[in-house]
Amino acid sequence: MQYSAVFHVDQNAEPVFNLALNNVINLLGAIPGQEHDLIILVNGPAVALLARDNAAPFLERIKALAFQGVRLQACANALKRFEVDPARLIAGVEIIPAGIVALIDLQKAGYAYIKP
Repeated sequence: MQYSAVFHVDQNAEPVFNLALNNVINLLGAIPGQEHDLIILVNGPAVALLARDNAAPFLERIKALAFQGVRLQACANALKRFEVDPARLIAGVEIIPAGIVALIDLQKAGYAYIKP
């Protein structure tokens, strides 16, 4: 069985992002060796948390999750709206055109939607 899920973060709040990261870590711990396709999708004001100057508290866990194949996506619309320069994002962030469209597409494709 493959576990496919999208973790949606849209609040510019460290506790919420921490919770999302912990949710993913806990899921991976509960399914050792299982195939998975996990995405942390960040949109709205939360994109500011992915800027290098804001991401320091999360960086080690993000790198560890990326090593396990977890993808981190940021909405291009939100980056523009909240004036976050894509060049300031931490390494490994995939910029997607529209987070809301991606959320719909992922759910239609069978991904579980998780909102920490």
